Amino acid sequence: MIGYRIFEQDRNQPDMKIHIIRQRASEKEIREMLEELKTYIKLAVDVEQGILAGGGEYHADCEEVLLEDGSRQEDIWGADWYPESKTVDFVALINIRPRQDNRGMEIKDPKLRSKIETIVRQLLEVEPT
Repeated sequence: MIGYRIFEQDRNQPDMKIHIIRQRASEKEIREMLEELKTYIKLAVDVEQGILAGGGEYHADCEEVLLEDGSRQEDIWGADWYPESKTVDFVALINIRPRQDNRGMEIKDPKLRSKIETIVRQLLEVEPT
């Protein structure tokens, strides 16, 4: 099931769409997730369930959607997807986790980075039709 949630930021800004992606995203979903930042998508990736939430202004917005959907905080990591170059970036405030041995914003563990990149590519790397 693919779904999205609309968050009202404040009265001066339009609603942002954050999609929970459980299977390969459609071009429409990618376009909607790009609405906020135009050239890239903020993501929260649940590495245990193999799903992600994308869209919005902050990684924490996406993280909140996954938490409300039943994900565990320790399984959620922040990343960015750049659809034009098809690249993944691993820097986010939500990645600062001293208790999980990640002391900075960038994910350092190569196995974790690989797992996140695999999930992101499986769900977001769509070819235009």
